[in-house]
Amino acid sequence: MPAKAGDRHRQGQSGPSGGKAVQPRPAKALSKKRDEDVSTEAGEGVDEWAAAKTLVKPPDQLELTEAELKEEFTRILTANNPHAPQNIVRYSFKERAYKPISYVDQMAIHFSLNGNMILKDSDEGRRQSIKLSTAAEKAPIETSAVTSEEAEIKDEESTGDTQAAGEEEAEGSGTAEVAEAAEAEEPPPPRVKEQKLANQFNFIERASRTLNNPMRERACQSEPTPCKNFSATANQWEIYDAYVEELQKMEKSKEKEKPKAQTAKREEEKKGRKLTSLELQSDDITKISKAAKIMERMVNQNTFDDIAQDFKYFEDASDEYRDQEGTLLPLWKFQYDKTKRLAVTAISWNPKYKDLFAVGYGSYDFMKQGQGMLLLYTMKNPSFPEYVFSSESGIMCLDFHNDYPYLVAVGFYDGNVAIYNLKKATSQPSYKSSAKSGKHTEPVWQVKWQKDDMDNNLNFFSVSSDGRIVSWTLVKNELVHTDVIKLSVEGTTMQGPQGLQLQTLGCGTSFDFHKKIDYLFLVGTEEGKIYKCSKCYSSQFLDVFEAHHMAVDSVSWNPYHLKVFISCSSDWTVKIWDHTIKTPMFIYDLNSAVGDVAWSPYSSTVFAAVTTDGKAHVFDLSINKYEALCTQLVVAKKKNKITHIQFNPVYPVVIIGDERGHVTSLKLSPNLRRMPKEKKGQEVKKGPEVEIAKLDKLLNLVREPESKAGK
Repeated sequence: MPAKAGDRHRQGQSGPSGGKAVQPRPAKALSKKRDEDVSTEAGEGVDEWAAAKTLVKPPDQLELTEAELKEEFTRILTANNPHAPQNIVRYSFKERAYKPISYVDQMAIHFSLNGNMILKDSDEGRRQSIKLSTAAEKAPIETSAVTSEEAEIKDEESTGDTQAAGEEEAEGSGTAEVAEAAEAEEPPPPRVKEQKLANQFNFIERASRTLNNPMRERACQSEPTPCKNFSATANQWEIYDAYVEELQKMEKSKEKEKPKAQTAKREEEKKGRKLTSLELQSDDITKISKAAKIMERMVNQNTFDDIAQDFKYFEDASDEYRDQEGTLLPLWKFQYDKTKRLAVTAISWNPKYKDLFAVGYGSYDFMKQGQGMLLLYTMKNPSFPEYVFSSESGIMCLDFHNDYPYLVAVGFYDGNVAIYNLKKATSQPSYKSSAKSGKHTEPVWQVKWQKDDMDNNLNFFSVSSDGRIVSWTLVKNELVHTDVIKLSVEGTTMQGPQGLQLQTLGCGTSFDFHKKIDYLFLVGTEEGKIYKCSKCYSSQFLDVFEAHHMAVDSVSWNPYHLKVFISCSSDWTVKIWDHTIKTPMFIYDLNSAVGDVAWSPYSSTVFAAVTTDGKAHVFDLSINKYEALCTQLVVAKKKNKITHIQFNPVYPVVIIGDERGHVTSLKLSPNLRRMPKEKKGQEVKKGPEVEIAKLDKLLNLVREPESKAGK
């Protein structure tokens, strides 16, 4: 081979008339030379490999003795998977108990790949081998045809060259003959047509029809029903006898129902008799009862004389040295034996008799629900309640009617509402809702009397956790309900059955109606939002306040200022709002869940709040808008919490209820009810206008920085 390559090289150099076909040959010779060079290099590498090997040790290698080197460490390799769980337990229906599984799958697959290899012996493999063989047979025929065409083209080119070259070709004829001889010795390799790779994703749709199952008819025959032949003649007297028998049966069934109704009536009569027993026993006792009540009050006034004196005359002189801080002086404590295990859930002062207040008893713990009680106390007799009403369900809220102070609206834990009439000597409510009349499905958290409707029917509103605010109207001795609004929570739709979108309702916890604008009211919810609503719109809110992070326990409009309201929550905060602005004006953190908050009736800037840690906080914004003027522990902390607080409409007294069923009355010290000082030669202005201006002044101080920033 090297000699031939050298000859060809010389033939290429010998003459200029080599032609086009001779030019690429030196490249082949060069490639062969390169191969020879590579082979020589490989030979040299073999000699180097045969040379002696030298061991290279790293500098930090351990030097071990022969005994240590010869020591054997045995490691047993098992087929068990160390990561396989050994504590799988399955339920055995045979033994009716959970049993551990003894066998565990120990195989761990580290790598798996689905290939596309096909067995040669399979049907698909045979088909593909046949296809490849047929393709190989067709290929040589095509290549031979191509070579013949190329030869013809070359002949035409050579004839053209000879005509153009002339004498030059004759001179180099000897060299051309030698080149042709060399080409004849080495025939060009036949061109093989490039075989296309089979497309792995190529598929053919095939359809096949399954056999239809033959129709089979099955039938079963039941046992024939027993038949009896009956024949009788129907006469007039037989028809009459049949009707008489039917009438007798109906009369018997009515007689059975009568005793049940009578027993129920008897029970009601007994209850009524218990209350009216003193009045019905004799005329003498009825005449004495009023005198006995006066005597009882006189005895109580003597026993609690020091408290009565404090209530009327005591003014804490130490307030002058306290630097604007005040105190609460404990007065009477109201308690009743039957309400020891019940919590005070509602307190309300009577609008006509300023010493009379109603207390509702129930339970805020939904696991400990039982009976409830409604008691009415007077400050003239702290030892025993004036009126006692018991109920099957716990009382959650109550409210006195302004025009009819003997009517009390009450909301129960079971979702019912009722009206108690203090003039009637019965323990049962005069009017009560029921499931038929549209009672709430969740506890009623607040009730409020409203103005009578167009037909002069009594009317009050209720709010409940079921998201409904309902208006109750007393029509013909019956409570008729109308849903005012449903509290829907935005963006919380649930997927119901069959793809229905169910909107979740918000849980109302408190509400309050505007003092001047009849249709406007606020609703506090369990989600912490406060909705400003209107009686006119049942499907939309006027505004939404992102007020608190937890349930809003109380919402109340200011008695003087038309724009301001206050809210408290279990998230430890009390916030004062302007209903035209979304952000609160004042925020107070009281370090414990706030159960109730109330505005004072004598000042637009004084309010009080109670927290679950047993403390009462009294604020006066006109004196200190950052901290409470008084923070005082009212009840002992041990398993007792304060639930509600209310200001007396006339006297400087607050009453506070707790979870043990006790109601404590406390007197505000002079610093907590400070009125504007009299200046020489000037009259002190009093009235609602002064109170509105006082609160407006404070609100402007808060608003000013915002307005400057806006400018």
